[in-house]
Order: sequence, then C-alpha cells, then structure tokens
Amino acid sequence: MITSASLDVQENKEPYRAYLSLIEQLNTVFERLSGGFVTSNDVDIIADQLLDLVREERLKAAGYILCGKVEGRELAKNSINTAILSALTAKEFKASGRIVLQLVTGALLHDTGMLRLPPNILRKRGGLSGAELQQMQAHPLHSYHIICQALSYPDDIGRIAMQHHERWDGGGYPLGVAGAAIVLEARIISVADAFEAMVSEKPYRDSIIGYQAMKNLLSDNSSRFDPDVLKAFIKIMGIYPIGSLVLLNNKAVAQVVEVRGDAPLRPRVRILIDETGGSSKPNEEPVLDLLNEKSFFIVKALDSREVAAKSE
Repeated sequence: MITSASLDVQENKEPYRAYLSLIEQLNTVFERLSGGFVTSNDVDIIADQLLDLVREERLKAAGYILCGKVEGRELAKNSINTAILSALTAKEFKASGRIVLQLVTGALLHDTGMLRLPPNILRKRGGLSGAELQQMQAHPLHSYHIICQALSYPDDIGRIAMQHHERWDGGGYPLGVAGAAIVLEARIISVADAFEAMVSEKPYRDSIIGYQAMKNLLSDNSSRFDPDVLKAFIKIMGIYPIGSLVLLNNKAVAQVVEVRGDAPLRPRVRILIDETGGSSKPNEEPVLDLLNEKSFFIVKALDSREVAAKSE
C-alpha cells in the first residue's frame, strides 16, 4: 500500500515538519489580518524560514507541492507552495538575495486580498455572475492595500501582488498591464500560482496530476505567461514534477525524486511497486536513474489516488 510515508511526507521528519509549520504560521497571520493585529515582522520570519527550507531541502520542498497532506488552511498552503515554487524559479534568473526575499514575501501575501471577499464567492461551485467575477478580479488590489497599508511594506512588494494576475499579452487584470511592464517577480508568481492551483483540489473541481499541469502550462503559447519564466519553471520542475507517480515500461510504479533540465524525460525515480506488484518498504525503495538506465523509460504519469486505491 502506498502511504504518506512512502511519499516521504512523514510528520516525524524534520523537513516536512518545517513545511507544515510554515503553513500553520502563515495561517495564523491570515487569521490576524482578518480581525486582529499583525506586523510585517511576522511575515518576514516566515519568509526567512521558507528560504532556509528551500536552500537546505530543495528537492523535498518541491516534492511537498504534490505530496503534502494538509487538510484545510487552503489559502496558507497555496501561498506557501507558490512561494516555494517562486523561490526555486528565481534561482534560474540568478536573482539577488534582496530580489528573492521580495519575491517570496510577495508570493506569501499575493492572495491576501481573498480575505476581503465574501465567503460565498470563494466557495461557490460553478460559474460566477458578472458582479461576482468583478469582485473576484479586484482581489489583487485588496492584496496591494493590505501589503502596503496594513503591513507597511514598500510599493515594490505591493506591486508584485497587484500584478500576479496580469497576462503577458495584456489580457489580465486588474489593470491590463502587458509584457515586460509586469514586474519579473509577478511574472514568476503567475506561473507558480497557476501550477499550484491546478494540482490543488478546489471546492468546484478535483486536482489534476503534475504531468497534466505541466502540459497545460506548455500549451500557453506566450499568451498568459512570460516565455522565459515558463522555460525556467519547466527546467526546475521537469515534465514529470518531483513527487509525480509514474508507470515504467517494466510495469513498475515509481515516484519522481529529481529532475534534470537538460533531460526532462529521464528523471531519477524511486521504485514504490516493483514489476511483480510487490511494494517496497518505506525508506528502502530503490532509486533508478533513468538517464543512465537506458532500458527503462516512463510510459505515463499516474494519479496518486488511483494508485493508492489499487495498492490497498
């Protein structure tokens, strides 16, 4: 049976505890923003801890996006995941430490404007009315005001949040800014946020697997996303993102544990169920490097829920 232990998200493991703690801390910040008192220092502490996690456990941090098991706290979880993905992507641009810190802070707070929206809009199944859509599309402006007024951050960070739903072709919101006029940090968050949204369950739909999310991003055709940012994101995440479950040509089921930008179809994988159908013990799964083991290749990506049901 494939369990959370098999997917390396055991709560007694220090990196995963650190990841869960970030979500709890940010959730507390959001609760206080809704009706209490919070300072930028509270957010700065989370940003520093998140950067430490990414620096020390890059592969595991990326894997938690797909494998983490967090109930509730959706806004906090989505924001932490987007910040992790954004920090990883920024490294491909060799951004300075100051820029990366601004980016992570903006990513943590980019959707705080959602706290100003009526709950019925956030939980609604099906399409929004014209008035409801207008309210939803105003949330980046609310985020800007929270960041710059309630938390007293500079305009540079507020603008990151305000522009994260702008599109490369100018068809986004709230202001219809296009191309390089959108700050780079917002362009990075736009891609990270879109991927995170696709692989997360929503009230109105189920999540999709990482492979399909990457295919959706690749089909953008320079309309929504900066092509250079998208290229960097694909390089660090791979076609089969870390944490993905895949079926190999020998019928074994494996989990992607490391990707290569120069060989996106040949990641390193951990065998969870071998070709005979036998499950490996947690922490004892053999790792296969598909770049060196040429006789093995990925046949298709798998849905973790389907695999878990079959292995019970």
